[in-house]
Amino acid sequence: MKIQTKSKKVNKAWMHQQANDPWVRLAHKEGYRARAAYKLKEIDERLHLLRPGQVIVDLGSTPGAWSQYARRRLAPQGAAAGALDGTLVALDLLEMEPIEGVTFLQGDFREDEVLARLREAVAGRPVDVVISDMAPNLSGVAAVDGARISHLVELAVEFAAHHLHHDGALVAKVFHGSGYAQLVELFRQHFRAVKVIKPKASRDQSAETYLVGLGLR
Repeated sequence: MKIQTKSKKVNKAWMHQQANDPWVRLAHKEGYRARAAYKLKEIDERLHLLRPGQVIVDLGSTPGAWSQYARRRLAPQGAAAGALDGTLVALDLLEMEPIEGVTFLQGDFREDEVLARLREAVAGRPVDVVISDMAPNLSGVAAVDGARISHLVELAVEFAAHHLHHDGALVAKVFHGSGYAQLVELFRQHFRAVKVIKPKASRDQSAETYLVGLGLR
């Protein structure tokens, strides 16, 4: 019974936080599926990563907020609907509700069949920007969670190393804690420049931050 009571308290606190979160309200107003869209927006506005005409791949895309933002960057006048100037491919193990103009591939991007579909979707062109907001289901055990987080970031870097244009960029979510320094070093090994950004839309109590790799070595 104590566990259930604690769970109810946590859920109630989370719901209260969501209801009073200005980013959640703004996302609802502007048609984004999640507040996470504003994390990518701030990163993009600071570094000017996303532009019309690009090939963009969104790893771990569900529920689709990052794809929605990237889609607007590829659209004339930033429209949420209409033709795109560029190509946007979203991948996830989970289902994602369709977004106009976005090619969604459900599956594991490490698998040959999924990669073949990706190559077809981008018509064999190199990718300009890889964006990854992937995060594992957390267990609460620091060592286990740290390993899971690091593994996802390593997969994103490996994917970028194989598919990015030479002057392309990778945006990936990381968490401060065990393994963080090693992930920063991994980025430095693969990219000519590395930026660390904690967007305003990321909650203060969250350990998440974002690494941006610019230009493959």
